[in-house]
Amino acid sequence: MKIAVSLLALTAALSFAGPLAAQTAAPTPAEADAFVAEAEREGLAFSEYGARVGWINATYITEDTDWLSSRVGAEGTILAVKYAKGAARFNNVAGLSPDTSRKLGILKQQITLPAPGTPGAAEELSTISTRMQSTYGKGKGTYQGKVTSGNDIEALMGTVRDPELLKEMWVSWHAVGKPMRADYVRMVEIANAGAKELGYTDTGAMWRAGYDMPPEAFAPLMDKLAAQVKPLYDDLHCYTRTKLNAKYGDAVQSKTGPIRADLLGNMWAQDWADIYNIVAPPGAGDIGFDTGALLVAKGYDPVKMVKAGEGFYTSLGLAPLPASFYERSQITKPEGREVVCHASAWDLDNKDDLRIKMCTKVNGSDFITIHHELGHNFYQRAYNKQPYLYLNGANDGFHEAIGDFVALSITPDYLVQIGLLDAAKVPDASKDIGLLLRQALEKVPGVPWTLLVDKWRWGVLDGSTPPTAYNKSWTDLRLQYQGIIPPAPRSEADFDPGAKFHIPGNTPYARYFLARILQFQFYQAACKQAGWKGPLHRCSFYGNKQVGARLNAMLEAGASKPWPETLAKFTGTRDIDGRAMLAYFAPLQAWLKTQNKGQQCGWSGAKIAGL
Repeated sequence: MKIAVSLLALTAALSFAGPLAAQTAAPTPAEADAFVAEAEREGLAFSEYGARVGWINATYITEDTDWLSSRVGAEGTILAVKYAKGAARFNNVAGLSPDTSRKLGILKQQITLPAPGTPGAAEELSTISTRMQSTYGKGKGTYQGKVTSGNDIEALMGTVRDPELLKEMWVSWHAVGKPMRADYVRMVEIANAGAKELGYTDTGAMWRAGYDMPPEAFAPLMDKLAAQVKPLYDDLHCYTRTKLNAKYGDAVQSKTGPIRADLLGNMWAQDWADIYNIVAPPGAGDIGFDTGALLVAKGYDPVKMVKAGEGFYTSLGLAPLPASFYERSQITKPEGREVVCHASAWDLDNKDDLRIKMCTKVNGSDFITIHHELGHNFYQRAYNKQPYLYLNGANDGFHEAIGDFVALSITPDYLVQIGLLDAAKVPDASKDIGLLLRQALEKVPGVPWTLLVDKWRWGVLDGSTPPTAYNKSWTDLRLQYQGIIPPAPRSEADFDPGAKFHIPGNTPYARYFLARILQFQFYQAACKQAGWKGPLHRCSFYGNKQVGARLNAMLEAGASKPWPETLAKFTGTRDIDGRAMLAYFAPLQAWLKTQNKGQQCGWSGAKIAGL
């Protein structure tokens, strides 16, 4: 695990920002080489210390470990600011080696929101960032008129079916963003000034510069990928709207046009899986087996589940995890202390001290999560011989995509191979629509959602979306890409983007978009290498050493090469391609088109109340 850079300690970094920014002597390639070497030496030394403190805090939460974690975050920020500012000195130096140039770029992109060297700017940026995140964390909504926490409202959105209560929760939670609006405007001004000092036109351009292409080329790439997947999303949207209309009636959900956002089972309409019981037609909802029930019947406990997940990777020829993995991981929730249960994968020493942190329960969802998290661990171990600045995925979408694509491989055939499912009980093709529909509701809506979040921010950051149009732009983009509308009128008195943590938390979102696409491309490539001839969604490449060798060649490169080169090691192509997702869901899409016959699909020409 690498230490994430936090803005909470930018004040402490000021002592570095001024002197480095003020250096004017023309630097040389040799100085750049020496600078990078020092950055890697100091970063590597800090990394293990920071990771161990972070692990202790996550698995043993007390006031003292919180203090330690905050302190190490401050120290990490100091280093990141120091080396980002220093790297900017070499922006226009001719004759840099490709390796040094690449590493300088990585150093400049370690900070999400850069502060300029202006006195007081870093303190103000830190204060604003902290205040927005605190506002979000303390945010409350209402349910049946009662004040309710954000986490509870999120869960209720997936189970409540009364449209008036759904509207109440949606509107009340989105009010959490209102107090952030002025802060967000000021934050953009400060961060853009910092990005310009690093040589970028604005902060959004700095984010897009991390993808081995000119920043102006990255947005068109995302648009191209989204366009490839859009026909599938449109078919799913049309079908889902028809089912919601049948349940709620024309007064709540029209047969045509966009879908009311709060009816989709998720506060942001980014995942529709929780309304599966509404949209699944009779006979298509049964997938023929229940992984959780199979695990219980076969006597699996959490550790045995993890060993099964490890077995998938070792079946491909990858080396087993070290014994310390099982000795040091948090696989189940310990008694008598507070811990962070959110699943995560850790690499504490950049060598082989690999761990997962989970509060595992014996169910199908956690079985999938285990396969996903172990993907991070095997990735971390594969690239551990790379220099410090290359100890990462080929781009920020790769790490998530590796775990996701292996999790796609939990097919009936795989369950038979590991003895969980009897071969005689493998469901036939008649069950596939239920399985694919459930997966599509989870994965497909995330494509337009993950696209529009940064689309909105890029417009804000480059000034094409002025503060007077923040909310209108957000709502317009949601209509354009998702085909949804809010359940109540909105205006510029609102700040709906602030109701999603990644906006006040300043987490770039393109990584999630890329992972959503790449996971299917990786899966399709693995199945082709394995010689799979059947429907893509039923493929298992468990036990295929050829696939494992190609996979490891991609993983061990880390961030050392431009991601197209690394992608080609496994897929044979340098291009990210959304058509693999279409191939995976092809049987479902054909079925959806049949179901949608006679319907007026799409949502063009829709109007939004209040804007």
